[in-house]
Amino acid sequence: MRSSNLGLAAALLAASSLAACGKPAQPAPPPTPRVGYVTVAEKAVTLTSELPGRTAAYETSEVRPQVNGLILSRLFEEGNQVRAGQPLYRIDPQPYQAQVASARAALIRAQSSIASSQALARRYGELVRINAIARQDFENAQTAAAQAQADVTAQRAALRTAQIDLARTTVSAPISGRIGTSVYTTGALVTAAQANPLTTIQRLDPIFVDLTQSSADLLRLRQQMLAGDVSRSGGDARVRLKLEDGSTYPIEGKLKFAAVTVDATTGTQTIRAVFANPQGLLLPGMFVRAELVEGTQRSAIAVPQRAVSRDERGRATVLVIGKDSKAEPRVLTTSRTAGADWLVTAGLRPGDRVIVAGAQMLRPGTVVAGYPWSENARPAAAPAQGR
Repeated sequence: MRSSNLGLAAALLAASSLAACGKPAQPAPPPTPRVGYVTVAEKAVTLTSELPGRTAAYETSEVRPQVNGLILSRLFEEGNQVRAGQPLYRIDPQPYQAQVASARAALIRAQSSIASSQALARRYGELVRINAIARQDFENAQTAAAQAQADVTAQRAALRTAQIDLARTTVSAPISGRIGTSVYTTGALVTAAQANPLTTIQRLDPIFVDLTQSSADLLRLRQQMLAGDVSRSGGDARVRLKLEDGSTYPIEGKLKFAAVTVDATTGTQTIRAVFANPQGLLLPGMFVRAELVEGTQRSAIAVPQRAVSRDERGRATVLVIGKDSKAEPRVLTTSRTAGADWLVTAGLRPGDRVIVAGAQMLRPGTVVAGYPWSENARPAAAPAQGR
């Protein structure tokens, strides 16, 4: 009897073992999602704007003749650097040399006649005192002496005018700069103050960059400055250039002025900046993009642009790590971008933890494990839930 009971117990134990082997294993709980976050804090942010623009010469002078004549020679190489006062063209001087000689002879003649007229006026003065001549004759002699003196002054002015015209037969550079193509060649007949210039000189160091910016953006910036939210250090705003090939111009420029009139068709204002150009890298007419440093906004809240998405209504939203380490959505009000960040005016408070990495497939309310995010940060392995 006892042996039968032992056999029954062994059979039941074997059956229970077989049943246990056939039971399916329980799946392991999914791991807690790892997300990278940044902690919101107020900080000073430098405000910049990237604007399109064109370069323009600092000074431009169209060289024109001031006398008539034939061009005898050209005294410069096209495209070279010239200095102010350097001779550029030589116009036939012979007619003007003759005018100078004629004016000089007229002056000598006037000077010789003044001596006799003054002597006559003195003699008549002695005679009129003793009533030897009529007083009218004395006054006529005085008038003749004064006219002779005036003739001398006039002839001196005529000689000076002739000398100026003679000097203008050498056409000189009015400014220093890079000279362009010569429109007229040797032997061409030119006239004073003609419509077409002989050539053009442009001063390229320094050089202007004319930018266009929305008048609404400028108005907002001025209002922020008046309210004290944005400050500008120094007198001139700093400007950096990106050239047509995408490279950055190595020299920083300064903002000089903004136009006082808004273009009615485009709603933009022209802003002029000036840059040093010692190597002549910038040429007039080049298209550039300028990064204008407008000022510094104190106590700004900035979040990385990669953390911000748009909901179905087009509103800017982020996920933050909220209570009990759950992901919570927040709707933001943003004002503008600052580099790789959005400036937030409402929706976040200092101390909030905004999810930057790992939020692509994350649902609101999901429990997450966060780590401080940076460009080089790498998440560690997360423990499974329930362990």
